Amino acid sequence: MAFPPQFLDELRARIPLAELIGRRVRLVRKGREHVGLCPFHSEKTPSFTVSEDKGFFHCFGCGAHGDAVGFVMRGDGLSFPEAVERLALEAGLDVPRPTPGERAAAERAAGHHQLLEKACAFFQAQLDAPAGRPAADYLRRRGLTDRTIARFRIGYAPDSRDALRKALAGAQAPEALLVEAGLLVRPEGSGAPYDRFRRRVTFPITDRRGRVIAFGGRLLGDGQPKYLNSPDTPLFDKGRVLYGLATARRPAHECGRAIVVEGYMDVIALAQAGLSETVAPLGTALTESQLHELWRLAAEPLLCFDGDEAGRRAAARAAERALPLLQPGRSLRFAVLPAGEDPDSLIAAGGAAAMNARLQAAQPLDELIWEIETASRALDTPERIADLERRLEARAAGIADRKVQFRYRERFRRRLRETVWPSAARGRPGPVVGAGARGGTAILRRRGEQALIATLVNHPPLLDDVVERLAGIELAESDLDKLRQGLLLLSADGPGLDPGGIERQLRERGFSDALDGLLGAELYVHAGFARPGSPLDLARAGLEQVVRQLTAPSRRAEIETARQVFVDDPTGENWARFESLKTQDQVDLRDRDAPGGDAGADAPG
Repeated sequence: MAFPPQFLDELRARIPLAELIGRRVRLVRKGREHVGLCPFHSEKTPSFTVSEDKGFFHCFGCGAHGDAVGFVMRGDGLSFPEAVERLALEAGLDVPRPTPGERAAAERAAGHHQLLEKACAFFQAQLDAPAGRPAADYLRRRGLTDRTIARFRIGYAPDSRDALRKALAGAQAPEALLVEAGLLVRPEGSGAPYDRFRRRVTFPITDRRGRVIAFGGRLLGDGQPKYLNSPDTPLFDKGRVLYGLATARRPAHECGRAIVVEGYMDVIALAQAGLSETVAPLGTALTESQLHELWRLAAEPLLCFDGDEAGRRAAARAAERALPLLQPGRSLRFAVLPAGEDPDSLIAAGGAAAMNARLQAAQPLDELIWEIETASRALDTPERIADLERRLEARAAGIADRKVQFRYRERFRRRLRETVWPSAARGRPGPVVGAGARGGTAILRRRGEQALIATLVNHPPLLDDVVERLAGIELAESDLDKLRQGLLLLSADGPGLDPGGIERQLRERGFSDALDGLLGAELYVHAGFARPGSPLDLARAGLEQVVRQLTAPSRRAEIETARQVFVDDPTGENWARFESLKTQDQVDLRDRDAPGGDAGADAPG
C-alpha cells in the first residue's frame, strides 16, 4: 500500500524518535545526539546513535540505519504498511485508504477479524465448561500449564454441528460471512451450513500483530483427520503464515535466533520451556514466503524436525527450497533430533537444556546438502565421483546470488577432494612462514593501525572520507579498536571538530591511556603524514593507503581461493574472476608503491 508523503511526514513528526527507541535501548544524550548499545547486534562499546534533529538512527558497527518506521520494521519484523499502521495508532492518526476498493476491503477484513475474535473467545469459554473437561485433561497430560493455555488462547470446539453458529447469531453475522471466514462449512447441494470445528482442541492462528485469522484443531478420540486447519480465506493463506509468529517475533529479535518446528504443540512446549522464539509451518513444507518471513526474524533460522524419516524428508525439502534464495549472511541451520523424538518429547524428558544442546549443534545448510547427495552412495569409481561432482555443481548453480554460489562451489570441491583423496589433502604442504616473517608482518600491521587512528585524531576532516570503511575494520590491538569505535561515535556529531577538540572528547570518554600510548614521536618516524600540522592532502593519501593495506589480507585470501577454483574447474568464467581480483590487487600495490604512497615508510615530518 502506498501512503501519501504528507501523511508519512506527519507520522514521523508526531513520534519522538528517541522516546520510541528509548523503550528498548538505554540512550545517553551526547550533545545533539543520543548514544547507546545497538539493539541489532552484540556490542560492548556504544556505536548506535539517534538524531532527533535529522530524524534517523544509525549504527556505526553494523550499518543499521533508518527512521521511526524503519526501527519498528527492523525491531519487530513488520512490513512497511504494518509498521506505519502501528505507529499511526500510537500517534492517533487515521491511516488513509486511498481508493474505495481498498476502503471496502479494509472494512470487510475488520468484520472477519471481529468474527474470528468472537469465535476464539467462544472456544476458550468452552474449554472451561463441563463439556470441555476431556480437552482440558488432554492439555494437562501434555504438560501445559494454565498460564500457557491462556497465553496461546487454546480452546475447545464442542461436539455439535451448530454450537458456534448459534453463539455467533447474536453478533448479527450473516451465514455467508461465517462461511467466508472459514468458521462454517456449506454442504454440497442443500442443507444448512454447519460448524467446521467439532470435538477438537482449538489453536488460534494469528497474524504478526496477534489478530486471529484462522484456527487449527486437534481431534479428541477416534476419527480423521487428526489435525484440521481453516481453509484459505481473505485473511488466511496457510503458505504465507507461521504459527506462533506473534509471540515469537519479539523474543527472536532480542536473542537473534528463530526456531522452526513442525506443529502447534511443539511451538507451545518450547515456549513454555522458555524458548519463545519458536514458530511452525501449518502442515505443509516451508514455502518461499515463509522462508522470507523467517529471515525477517533471524539471519540463520534453526530448523528442528522430528527425528524420523518424515522429519528428514522435511529437512531436505526445506533445504532445496532455500538454496535459490540464499544471500550473504542469510541461510538455514538444521538441528537433528534423536530417532523417535520430537521437540515436545525432548523438552518433556530433558527440559530446555536438552533442546538447547541440539540447537547449538545444528549443522549448516551446505553440510546437509552434502549428506543428502552422498547418503548410501559409494565413491569408488571415477564415474561415481564425477556423478557426485555433477550433482553438487547443479545444487550450487541453483543459488541466485553469485557470491554465495561461488562459495558453495568452493566448499563442495574442497569437501570432494578431502573425501576422494584424504591422504593427499592431509599431506599437502602449506606455505612456510618463518617466525621472523610472522613477527615482521605483525609489526607492520600494528604500525598501520596506529597510523590510521593517529591520522584521524590529528586530521578530523578526513573522518568523513573513511567512516563507512572504518566501521568494517576490526583492529587487532584492543586499545586501538576502542579508539576506532570512539571516533565512529564522534563522527555522528557532524563536522566542525578541530584536532584539539576531538582529542579532548576522546579523553573525556576514557581513552587517555590509549591516546598517550599512541601519539608519540616514534609513530611519526614511520608515518610522518599522520603528525599534527601535516598537509591535509598528504595525510589523506597516507590514510587511504593505510586503509587499503589493512583490508588487503581478505583480498589475498580471495585471490588464492579463486586460483584454486580455476585449477579445479578451468572455465572462462573462473579465469575471468581470478584475473579481475589480481588486477585490482596490482592496482592497490602500484598505488602503495607510488611516491609518498607507502604508509609504512618513513615520511617527512
